[in-house]
Amino acid sequence: MTGRVAAVNLGIVTEAGWAGDASGRSGIDKRPVDGPVSVLTGGLAGDFIGERAHHGGPDQAVYAYAEEDAAWWVADLGRAIPPGGFGENLTTYAVDVTGAVIGEQWQVGSALLQVTKPRTPCTTFAGFWGVPDLIKRFTVRASPGAYLRVLREGEVGAGDPVEVVDRPAHGVTIGEVFRANSLEPELLPRLLDAEDLPEPIREKARRRLAARG
Repeated sequence: MTGRVAAVNLGIVTEAGWAGDASGRSGIDKRPVDGPVSVLTGGLAGDFIGERAHHGGPDQAVYAYAEEDAAWWVADLGRAIPPGGFGENLTTYAVDVTGAVIGEQWQVGSALLQVTKPRTPCTTFAGFWGVPDLIKRFTVRASPGAYLRVLREGEVGAGDPVEVVDRPAHGVTIGEVFRANSLEPELLPRLLDAEDLPEPIREKARRRLAARG
């Protein structure tokens, strides 16, 4: 089955006490939009990003979360989670986001995207959902979604196919990177094989491995 974009979501300005930005503003509340959206190297046109110290940038230009993973949370929490509810720009369908290989390239609409790293849950996310222990639960579930960099700008819209056009041979996945940095440190050596993984993550893995001797 061909993967597709189920929804394209853009952040609106949300002001709340739990927002991570010093101004109290966050762009985690993303809503589906109609029609194609321009995908630029810095992210989707019209998307609001509050705390740029930890969000946005070339390695986090676009965030994708799988509709199938969202369905698990709907069942677990017993409440609806609309597209964009994870703060994702792209809600995908029939795409193995957790199993995506670091560095693999996706043709989405007329844009070319590259998988870079998993999302790390934060207090802003927990506050947005109103689930105090969400960071712990999200970590245990280990389906974090994937950040992507933009290799070629273009346009993307709901219904566009998601085609994997290149996949590195190292096989290190989004799920493995997330678990290595949380509950399964024995996976840390694998991170050094993923050359397309952002260097700060690889360097952190080297330091942790060196400390373990």
